Amino acid sequence: MGKIVTRREFIITGATGLAAIYGISACTKSDSPSSISESVKVEAIDPPAGEDFKDPPEMLNLSANAGVVEVALEAKTAKVMINGVNADLMTYNGHFPQQTIRVRRGDKLSVNFKNSLPLTTDKNILGYTKNITNIHTHGWHVSPSGKSDNVFLHINPGEEFLYEYDLSKQEAGTLNFLHSHGHGLVTEQMWGGLAGCALVVADEIDGLSGFENHIISLHDIDLAGTNPAPYTLEDYMNGKEGNIVMVNGQINPVLPINPGQVQRWRVVNASTARFYKLSLEKHTMYLIGTDGGLLDKPYPLSNILLTPGERVDLLIKADQGSGNYRFLSMPYDRGGNVPQTITLMTASYRGNAVKDEIPATINPHAKKLNVDTAALRRSQIALSMGVNKGFINNKSFGDDPFVHTSKVGTFELWEIQNFSGMDHPFHQHVNPAQIIFMKGGEKEYASLYSSIPAWKDTINVPKGGSITMLVPIRDFSGRTVFHCHIIEHGDLGMMAVWDIVK
Repeated sequence: MGKIVTRREFIITGATGLAAIYGISACTKSDSPSSISESVKVEAIDPPAGEDFKDPPEMLNLSANAGVVEVALEAKTAKVMINGVNADLMTYNGHFPQQTIRVRRGDKLSVNFKNSLPLTTDKNILGYTKNITNIHTHGWHVSPSGKSDNVFLHINPGEEFLYEYDLSKQEAGTLNFLHSHGHGLVTEQMWGGLAGCALVVADEIDGLSGFENHIISLHDIDLAGTNPAPYTLEDYMNGKEGNIVMVNGQINPVLPINPGQVQRWRVVNASTARFYKLSLEKHTMYLIGTDGGLLDKPYPLSNILLTPGERVDLLIKADQGSGNYRFLSMPYDRGGNVPQTITLMTASYRGNAVKDEIPATINPHAKKLNVDTAALRRSQIALSMGVNKGFINNKSFGDDPFVHTSKVGTFELWEIQNFSGMDHPFHQHVNPAQIIFMKGGEKEYASLYSSIPAWKDTINVPKGGSITMLVPIRDFSGRTVFHCHIIEHGDLGMMAVWDIVK
């Protein structure tokens, strides 16, 4: 195995010379939370208020049959206006932000997928031939085999493939998202636009039906001319962050909210590497759902960390005085990044006052698993970095992947250990888990997810720390993967094969 890289070697010096029009400045420790070292300067990205907020467009259901959803999905390059530049991005169906697919629990979903990315023999900096792709339904509890969530499929430019998903085992009330997942190519494709296609499984909770709903997809990018900025090996090691930070493809959009109104915000982190520490000025956010479904009740929070691939379901009550309030990403030192305070969106009080209330109960069926863990199989999964390599249990995916075998119908305890100098969000496909214990990192994050009945398929493993999670192996057999969801690290090899057998 290669040399282990220290935290100091990951740290990037503060960016300079950024466009003043985007509102980037530097501030000192006094503007940042206690999690940031005294010696670290914090940048501020505070663009002026933009246009009114727009939810992502809906994808057309081509089926007239009840219980069947059929969509056409085409990966292709298209012109997209980004921060005043008519940029050339990779898109699904020519849209950015990507369209939303809506289904119900028990539906059959068919995705007629076509790879219309340009045919090329060019290779990227990691040595993989460009524009080969596939799709991954991030967070769905569906089969990993055949025509379903099979990330080992490779679809070449000009080829078509029919994906089919049986949603009879999928929990209602979840927000998941679709993105490309061809190893060695995921990073540049997600960075370039093939991410953030929201997958909404309709609720079965009457108490939420009356609230105004919004989908908030977070994505960042840098442009070199009209193209996404190219990657260096250093970008892969650190995880690339762009200084154009968008909500649904918009920069600081303005979301109207009536005084006294409660809105539901479903937030997905579709960035490759950027962590968002979410906070709404002078407001309490109520967490009602996580990656794998709705919670038992609302949990009041002043802020919450959202790592790449994580989702949160929030209720927001407009209970302050009339005005505009910034939806922020607060500084967070994940290692390898420059901590920043970012204005993501502005909530603007408008219209007549209403009298909405935060419900006392959300999903009474949501509970912590009551399982005797003493006799369970225990597995240790170690995450580490070498020079231009990522490893799980000292094996790199592109060379000789580590293989973990599990049996359907069992429970396992996984201890995920982070031996590197930066945080790693850990994502396992197919089966969400519950968090038992977390060591290191933010106390608030650890306390929240180790105590509430949350189902998680993406969880932050802090630098030098570990997590222990209870993993039910349910319903589906087949080969899938688990990996770091700093996508650059997955492409460098921090990914393993999960072989689920009957």
